[in-house]
Amino acid sequence: MSDVLSAVDTGRVRTLTIDRPEALNAMNNDVFVAIRDGLDAAAADDSVAVVLITGRGRAFCAGLDLAAAASEERGADQFPSMLQVLARFPKPLIAAVNGLGVGIGMTMLAHCDLVFMSTEARLRTPFPQLGLAPEAGSSYTFGSVMGWQNAAYVLMSGRWFSAEECLDMGLAWKVCEPDALIGDAMVTAQELAANPIPSLVATKQLMLDAGRAEQAVAAHKRELIAYVPLMGGPANVEAFAAFNEKRDPDFGSIPGL
Repeated sequence: MSDVLSAVDTGRVRTLTIDRPEALNAMNNDVFVAIRDGLDAAAADDSVAVVLITGRGRAFCAGLDLAAAASEERGADQFPSMLQVLARFPKPLIAAVNGLGVGIGMTMLAHCDLVFMSTEARLRTPFPQLGLAPEAGSSYTFGSVMGWQNAAYVLMSGRWFSAEECLDMGLAWKVCEPDALIGDAMVTAQELAANPIPSLVATKQLMLDAGRAEQAVAAHKRELIAYVPLMGGPANVEAFAAFNEKRDPDFGSIPGL
C-alpha cells in the first residue's frame, strides 16, 4: 500500500500497520497521507467491514517526527487532513496498541471505537514538557472518553501511563498479553465484521451524530490557535534546547513560567 503503512485483509477486516519501526513509527507527512488514504480506501471498499490499526516493532507511534516536521514546508502539513478522516471514519475502527505511544500515538486512540493495549504498552502526551498544548482534538475527546479529571491529569502531567491505568480511565477497552494482542483484537474485529455493513455504518453514524467528530474538529481548530504563541515561545525554545542538549528543561529560570 505504501512504504510507511501496510494493509492486509483477513476476511472483512482490514489491518493497517504503521510501518516505520526504525523511527518508532513516528509520524511525518508521508504517514499522515498514508493513514488518511488508507482509511478513505477502507471506507469506500464494500468488502471491508472493520479496520484494525496497529504498529510494527516495539512502538505503536512515537508521536510527531520532529526532524521531519522541521524540514517540511510550512503549510504542507497533512495532519489536519488525516484528522478529518480519522474523526469521521464511518466504520468500526479498532486500535491494537502494541508498544509505546507518544503525542498523536495516544491522542488518536480517542477517535477509535475500541482500543486494545498490550501489557507492555505505555502512553503519554508530553505537551507540558514541550511548552505546548493538546492536539488532535484531545482537549475535547479525552474528557469525553475519560472524564474531565482523568483528561486534565493526563494532559497536564504529561507522564507515562500504563495499559492498566489507561484501562481504568476508559481510554483502553481491553489489556492483553503481548503475544495475544493482535489475535484478541482480531477476534473482536471479526465478531463485529460478521454483521451487515450497512447496520455497522448506521450505528457508527448515529454515535458520531451525537457530536464527537464535529466537537473534536472544532477543538483541534482552537488548539491550533493556542499553538501560535506557544510554538517558538520561551518554554518551547527551552524544551527543545534541553532535548538537543540531553538535559531536563529548566522552566523555573524563565520569568513568567
